[in-house]
Parts: sequence; C-alpha cells; structure tokens
Amino acid sequence: VQLQASGGGLVQAGGSLRLSCAASGVSLHDTAIGWFRQRPGMERDGIACVSDEDGTIVYGNYKWGRFTISRDIAKNMVSLQIDKLSPADTAIYFCASQGLYCNQYRQTYEHWGQGTLVTVSS
Repeated sequence: VQLQASGGGLVQAGGSLRLSCAASGVSLHDTAIGWFRQRPGMERDGIACVSDEDGTIVYGNYKWGRFTISRDIAKNMVSLQIDKLSPADTAIYFCASQGLYCNQYRQTYEHWGQGTLVTVSS
C-alpha cells in the first residue's frame, strides 16, 4: 500500500485548499482512509475518515463545517477540502490507511503518506 498526499501550499487566511491522497496497492473498498494533521510542537491529530463500512466521518472540533472528506473510487483518491483557513490550520497534513473501519487514533493506522505542508498566512 502506498499513499501520496498532495495539494498543500501557501494560502492566505480565509482561503480554501483541497488536499488529495492517491492510494495504490489497495482498493478504497478494502480500507479506511483517514486524514490527520500535525501542527508545530503538537501531536498528530485525526481530522476525518472515509470507508465503505462507516461512510464519511469528521471528528471532534473539525466537525464545524470547514473540513469535508470525500473520495473518488474511480481515481482511487481521497480528498480533504478545508475552507476558511486560518493561521491555526498551518500544519503538515497526512493521509493514512487501516483495516476496514474508521477511527481517529493514529496508532492504529498502518500505512502513511509522506504528508503535505499547508501554511496559512494572516
């Protein structure tokens, strides 16, 4: 299984980004794909997940409408849309895969992409 995250960059506060996670070696029907982020000096935090078993889930404080996860089965790709970006969203964003079921705990995810850096300027 290989995952490749892309779509990060420098964006002004208030803008939007769409991050992509391209999966190879596994079908999206056979695995859960989660998005995480790691802000400077902080632990890696689960944002959202998608799987056949659970549909789409957005976790905790990320539920308040700015984060949307989706997947394109034909392209074997999972996306994370982030709207109304603020400097607090500056982080490395990772996608990861595990089993069939979603959860927000990074320790359970087996395969990780390399991460994509999002920097939000004020």
